[in-house]
Amino acid sequence: MPQIIFLPNAQHCPEGKVIEATTGESILDAALRNGLELEHACEKSCACTTCHVVVREGFASLLASDELEDDFLDKAWGLEADSRLSCQALVGKVDLVIDIPRYTINMVGEKH
Repeated sequence: MPQIIFLPNAQHCPEGKVIEATTGESILDAALRNGLELEHACEKSCACTTCHVVVREGFASLLASDELEDDFLDKAWGLEADSRLSCQALVGKVDLVIDIPRYTINMVGEKH
């Protein structure tokens, strides 16, 4: 079972967090299932950028993003070459190291 290693983030996981993931589930679903409340404002439908993450290790193991995801990523705060929307990036068989950006562009959150 692959692991997702979340690097320390003051708001979401100050100490960092290591979780078990299931191959084929999204990074966001794995995080939520393990109590890590990543922002996501569009009900995981690839219609915003609030779940933007940077994949520091294991990026090549992910299926390529599609045009819709790329269009939204272009609007994300702190975009990097290894950025993905965590609701769209599906975990493969390789461990991932994830960095949660400090800021997000969020007009409406799921828990507001």
